[in-house]
Amino acid sequence: MSRGFAAVVFAVTLAFFGAFFLWPILQILRGGFLDPDGHFTLTYVVEIFTDPLQLVALRNSFLLATCTTLTGLLIALPLAFVSDRYLFPGKQLLGAFILVPMILPPFVGAIGIRQVFGQYGAFNALLQEFGLLADGATIDWFATSPFWGVVVVQAFNLYPILYLNIVAALANVDPAMEEAAANLGCTGLRRFRRITLPLINPGVFAGATIVFIWSFTELGVPLIFDYSRVTSVQIYYGLKDIGGSPFPYALVAVMLAASVALYALGKGLFGRKAYAMMAKATSTGGARDPGPVRRILCTALFASVTFVAILPHLGVILVAFSNDWYGTVVPETLTLRNFELAIGHSLTVPAIANSLKFAGLSTIADIVIGVAIAYVIVRTTLPGRQILDAMAMMPLAVPGLVMAFGYLAMSQEGHFFAFLNPVENPTALLIIAYAVRRLPYMVRAAVAGLQQTSVTLEEAAQNLGCPPLRTTMKITLPLISANVIAGGFLVFSFAMLEVSDSLILAQKQLFYPITKAIFELFQLLGDGRFLAAALGVWAMAFLAVTVGGVSLLLGRRLGAIFRV
Repeated sequence: MSRGFAAVVFAVTLAFFGAFFLWPILQILRGGFLDPDGHFTLTYVVEIFTDPLQLVALRNSFLLATCTTLTGLLIALPLAFVSDRYLFPGKQLLGAFILVPMILPPFVGAIGIRQVFGQYGAFNALLQEFGLLADGATIDWFATSPFWGVVVVQAFNLYPILYLNIVAALANVDPAMEEAAANLGCTGLRRFRRITLPLINPGVFAGATIVFIWSFTELGVPLIFDYSRVTSVQIYYGLKDIGGSPFPYALVAVMLAASVALYALGKGLFGRKAYAMMAKATSTGGARDPGPVRRILCTALFASVTFVAILPHLGVILVAFSNDWYGTVVPETLTLRNFELAIGHSLTVPAIANSLKFAGLSTIADIVIGVAIAYVIVRTTLPGRQILDAMAMMPLAVPGLVMAFGYLAMSQEGHFFAFLNPVENPTALLIIAYAVRRLPYMVRAAVAGLQQTSVTLEEAAQNLGCPPLRTTMKITLPLISANVIAGGFLVFSFAMLEVSDSLILAQKQLFYPITKAIFELFQLLGDGRFLAAALGVWAMAFLAVTVGGVSLLLGRRLGAIFRV
């Protein structure tokens, strides 16, 4: 590819990110730090920190993110270590089931969890069956502490991101270093803490950063649990004042600053150290047989975590198949009526069509832009290409809720992008939002493919007179097609089930995507939650096929897509 074309890709990408990544953020900062006369002021931000309600919300958001990340690490780290080091029965099957939590948006899983652990839910009924709870007695496990309900749902939904990154990091550890430590008397937990953990710190940090920022700004799960004392929900409630009040802007600016500061702090403390290692072939390594007792324990560990992780999915599926579910372990009667109604409901049919359109067009845009960016990064020597790489990854470090608010702010009446105002028609803005949010996955997938593909075939084609662009189309793209397909599927599936952008930008029923339709159905009286669960099962089935296909194409490389 010519240097001129690479420069064009750089310029177009820079313009795209300037308009639809930096500009929305600047609009937030402008609304939060400028008074009506255009002068800089800290008044609005100071008032946020002097408002007891907002301080509690910020504290709760930080605690939620911290507890979610730590819980996810407690789940993912042992699983990843056992998977990398030991052979045990059912390893391949249980390893595949680890990805199951990724096939359901967290707030949809919250519907199932509330049904299982609610006052008249399945868990209480099971306790009564075994005589551990008196007949007629009830415990609403999460009503008294919705905080922990949100933590549990988010941790079991997001731990696969940590698991994938840690497994990939462990796969690159040179066994010779651990063997040398063992020969010097450093064994067991001490060796893991002093040798192995520092070596995999970059992978742990990569996954933990995504999980922390995701849970810090999660909107759907707190809404389902009626837990309004978090900043994300306060921002959602403040959207009605976006045109006339600076305080929603200030609140979003504080959340953005907190996310960036926490990321920088984590990067400084845990992400800066890297250790050079020889290839794994320098020493005997790989998974080994841990013995009969440990084999059983390893299988039991994976099976128990998998069972707990799929409880939300089981709850959603059973709700979707039930006429009513009240005070029993499982529904007394099953029906397909909810699925028929969900597909034929006036709210869901347009929602499915909208999501297919929004996600499809955003995926096409991501494939074109992502592959072009990856090619410039890997195959050219263009000055500034590392800036392009960093810029493409920035959407992972900025909360989706912040970006959605920024898009809404920049399209208000009187602004340059007012023609994109989602009040009338959010189609263009939703496509742009989905594309920007998921572009990093496409870039990382394409970069991985190019890095693992020798450039010699492309050079040979060009030496035989094949123009650079034709070489790219005929040689390069077919060689990295598996990575492009995997990245495209992942982008499409996550765009289909995007939460923050959908809840905030889709304001008319005619343009609701699937996630907004599920949320609205859940709030309806009568059959609302059953129809929401049925629509959630349709979405779950779709994403299961997608994630399964992507994992087969990328294998352990799937974890690289979730790195900042």
